[in-house]
Amino acid sequence: MSKSTDIAGLFDQYVMGTYSPTATVTSGHGCKVRDADGMTYLDFTAGISVLNVGHTHPKVVKAIQDQAATLVHCSNLFYSPSQALLAQRLSKLGLGGKCFFCNSGAEANEAMVKMARLWGADKGKFEVVTMRNSFHGRTLAMCSATGQSKIQHGFDPLPLGFAYAAFNDIESVKEQVNDRTVAIMVEAVQGEGGVIAATEEFMKGVRVLCDEKGLLMLCDEVQCGLGRTGYWFGYERCGIQPDAFSLAKSLAGGVPMGAMVVSPKLADVFKPGSHGSTFGGNPLASAAALAVLDVIEEEGLVARSAEAGVLLREGLQAFVDKYDKVLEVRGEGLLVGLAIEGSAKDVVSACRQMGLLCCMAGENVVRFLPPLNVKDDEIEEALEMIGDALEEVYNPEADE
Repeated sequence: MSKSTDIAGLFDQYVMGTYSPTATVTSGHGCKVRDADGMTYLDFTAGISVLNVGHTHPKVVKAIQDQAATLVHCSNLFYSPSQALLAQRLSKLGLGGKCFFCNSGAEANEAMVKMARLWGADKGKFEVVTMRNSFHGRTLAMCSATGQSKIQHGFDPLPLGFAYAAFNDIESVKEQVNDRTVAIMVEAVQGEGGVIAATEEFMKGVRVLCDEKGLLMLCDEVQCGLGRTGYWFGYERCGIQPDAFSLAKSLAGGVPMGAMVVSPKLADVFKPGSHGSTFGGNPLASAAALAVLDVIEEEGLVARSAEAGVLLREGLQAFVDKYDKVLEVRGEGLLVGLAIEGSAKDVVSACRQMGLLCCMAGENVVRFLPPLNVKDDEIEEALEMIGDALEEVYNPEADE
């Protein structure tokens, strides 16, 4: 019996089955990981858009080690230098206002909704319009915000206060706005919803609608923020600015961290006692996040994401041309999807057998999320593996 099998057995016995793990990953560097038996994989999941600077980047590792040896945690009852510096960096990159720190994307999105409700409370406004096929997290409120019935099934009664519109359809959004509406929340690219990019026309339409109706525009940048789409933030591609946006996943390079960044007009909506987080922005996570931002800037990874994304999408297009059941290449930067006819599960499994880790986005899309510093030859190697996997799934008679 292999070490990986032993670990999987222990995992299945004692860890609740909220996921269906496949490979057993024990170490990683850059774009590659190894399992417990020494098998090496190209990792085109990056922890589901968490490891934008790759596994164990030396600058991030050093920042974590140094901070861990100095001060891991202190209460938010006290000032933390690294948290202050991180807030300054994110404010200057984003909206020029202030930040709230937490531990995950769901928490960051909840913070945005709470902040919006507090902002609109005096006017009796509380409802947030979100998009069908969106994904905003797994807490009860964010299950309700997420426009997918499969995420909500079995958890009734869900919190009230959300209405759903069709993504990339501004008229549908307008139909959901009423006297109770306080905000519109949108992803620049729907990752879990199938790697669907918002159109520039749609995002600008939402911005105009919010301005006309006195609503807040909230952007969920949890998956597509920090360079993933070839821009620091996905909304920048559409030439707009939201009133607030959320970050998590890649922010601290694998150390759990979430953040809400707001414009100056919302900077003082939260008062002491309005909201909080025990671990949010603690010294260890903040030091890791500062190192991640340094690496992205110093290595030019925002531009690299755009450039590498073109190479990956062009390579995938060849499979669309070759196979009738491979339908479309989607995405921006290095948030890339390959839409297929039927379930994507078999393709993801075949890729893993070839030595490439990828994941699904919905039922019919294979999602590729390599680190932003992925090398050209690693993309070429991945494309060869994808080609072999597709040949196995769609042309089995070739082996007979």
